[in-house]
Amino acid sequence: MDLRLTWKRAILAGLVIGTMLVPAGNLHALASAAQSQQGQQPPPKQEKPQDEFAITVDVPLVNVDVVVTDNRGGFVTGLKKENFRILEDGKPQSITNFAPTDAPITIVMLMEFSKLGYDYFAYQGREWAYYFLNYLGKEDWVALVTYDLKTRIENDFTKNKAEIQGTIARMYFPGFSEANLFDAVVETLERLEDVKGKKAILIIASGFDTFSKNTLDDAIKKVRATDTTIFAVGAGKDLMEYLDRQGALGNIGRVNYYQAQNQLSAFARLTGGRAWFPEFQGQLPNIFRDVAAHMRNQYSLGYTPANRTRDGKFRKIKVQLVDAEGKPLVITDQNGKKVKYVIYAREGYPAQRGAIGDN
Repeated sequence: MDLRLTWKRAILAGLVIGTMLVPAGNLHALASAAQSQQGQQPPPKQEKPQDEFAITVDVPLVNVDVVVTDNRGGFVTGLKKENFRILEDGKPQSITNFAPTDAPITIVMLMEFSKLGYDYFAYQGREWAYYFLNYLGKEDWVALVTYDLKTRIENDFTKNKAEIQGTIARMYFPGFSEANLFDAVVETLERLEDVKGKKAILIIASGFDTFSKNTLDDAIKKVRATDTTIFAVGAGKDLMEYLDRQGALGNIGRVNYYQAQNQLSAFARLTGGRAWFPEFQGQLPNIFRDVAAHMRNQYSLGYTPANRTRDGKFRKIKVQLVDAEGKPLVITDQNGKKVKYVIYAREGYPAQRGAIGDN
């Protein structure tokens, strides 16, 4: 892909700045959900035979996907169940499920494709989404969803990456100048609720929201409740840096862009994912390699909360690494030097809310 930016230099200050200063708002729009298209789907969950009788007990299981990296960004592998400690609201929990996950990836590429920024964000989104497909394996599932004023399923889940590439290649001109990020995030997470196993969303967008019916608080609430990992690659940093150097951005435009970045970062952080804001094309290979590797190096943990109160409150989760004696785990490199590490995991979940009469 040729991501050279030479075409934009003549129009940047005159054309782009107007759309860049649109503040993130809470206005309402009549946005309708896109209809699901026919296509390959991940294997559906098996239904229990009609004549089979079972007594079920509603015991919630909290799933936490964890990734550990060293201070150089390398993935820490070979950890065991005993190396993990999960705290819920500061209290240790008993881990009942544990497995290093090596299942195929299931990921949605959620791409901004609007006229915002005079098509520049759409240009980068289209090129970057096409490029990311090169880092997926033959058995990985991928879907393509775009948004402007509405959210659209361009391709449902498929293993055929050429099909997705063909769709991207036919995307020329965005239809609207709106970018309803919050609506797109909420709607995509809702569609993923019934998809089992590890799953992720890769947002390729500027981070601006101009006309969503959902507010940022609505989107954050949905993100906090999901078991889907969100990654974000922010488009337009090169453009914003150029405008700022030219004195064409202004204080309002700068604040709005920082807010857009923070929104993408929050979606990623709350779900145990990561966010990047590349300024150069050369950064993309490492970013997309990290997205795929992040999911392939997850540890899947599960526990039944000791706190059974159904109050609907948010429960904070903290994951720690410990040794056989319960002390903080020390990781060393080949030279015996201590290595700092970073733990990526969802920050919590909302407890179930019980019915009237429940304790």
